[in-house]
Amino acid sequence: MNTRAVLAQTRAELALTLRRGESLIVTLVIPLGILVFFAKVDTIATDYKDPVDFLVPGVLALAVMSAAMVSLGIATGFERRYGVLKRLGSTPLSRSGLLVAKTVTILLLEAVQAVAIIAVGAALGWHVPGSVGAALLLLLVGTVAFAGVGLLFAGTLRAEANLAFANGMFLVLLFLGGMAYPLSKLPGPLEAVARLLPAAALSECVRGVLASGHAFPVGSFVVLLVWAIAAPLAAVRCFRWEE
Repeated sequence: MNTRAVLAQTRAELALTLRRGESLIVTLVIPLGILVFFAKVDTIATDYKDPVDFLVPGVLALAVMSAAMVSLGIATGFERRYGVLKRLGSTPLSRSGLLVAKTVTILLLEAVQAVAIIAVGAALGWHVPGSVGAALLLLLVGTVAFAGVGLLFAGTLRAEANLAFANGMFLVLLFLGGMAYPLSKLPGPLEAVARLLPAAALSECVRGVLASGHAFPVGSFVVLLVWAIAAPLAAVRCFRWEE
């Protein structure tokens, strides 16, 4: 892998991402809106003393999903449609190098997201009894998993189909991700399916290390790890530069 080419592409990706206002809405405004709304309306029933202690870890996971899967996947799909990726294919940047540059860009964007969410959470009364370092490592694993899913869609589907599929998946995983309300509120069979999806696995893991008195969900971590390995491998193998 050409390191200089990857760094140059990372800088270009970051500049382009910051210019896309719609991406900032998906990756920052929506997660913050969900955090504030559910913290204030007090509609969720959990075993947490304060709803915001339940919500902040879930919204951190939601932010990773929106940035790494939806925003990244949709933007990459249209770059492929308009021939941007085809031109990049004629440069020293390899296919794996492109995917690494896009994933690193998303990690930088998520750092901004995390600071904003934690600041708003603290303003709402959230405190951190658990391990922030462990949570950040889990969010990193989640980023790899969701970036793999988003790039797999972007590299194999037509741009319009990718747009529809990414938005559809976002809604499905939002409702089945245990981010805004507990998975135990879902019907039994639906809860079992949800626990095999990356959104629920990530939110449960982050919540497990940030909350006190809750055991770490080993099963959810195994599910998340499988997605973090399988999705990027599938993306690298199936990604096509052109439609």
